[in-house]
Amino acid sequence: MAKRKRPLSPHLHIYKGQISSVVSVMQRITGGGLAVGLGFFVYWLGAAAYGPDAYATAHWFLTTWFGYLCLFGFTVCMYFHLCNGIRHLVWDIGWGFEIHQVNAGGIAVLAATGIFTVITWAVALAKLGVF
Repeated sequence: MAKRKRPLSPHLHIYKGQISSVVSVMQRITGGGLAVGLGFFVYWLGAAAYGPDAYATAHWFLTTWFGYLCLFGFTVCMYFHLCNGIRHLVWDIGWGFEIHQVNAGGIAVLAATGIFTVITWAVALAKLGVF
């Protein structure tokens, strides 16, 4: 029996990412980021409850460049998840299902995430006296 050449099914590398699919995937990724960030938060609380030496170690870790990177990532995850959750609440009441509204909502979520993250870190760094 002769083998016929059949076309391969298109996979993810064939499709162009749309804002709705990118935001959907990012919602899941940021949920995982929030779970990891919650682990850091529990570590910090546990260190505070355990005593001054443990808290000093936790404080040292969270103020290293890697600690700040983790905290920054947690902030981005938190604001993205919040903003996209609000977008889903708007969808739950039946608004925003036109394609241009879906695209605008995705862009608004990304913009709000960036703005809220920058404002939060600007205020936090100003309180620390960085600038």
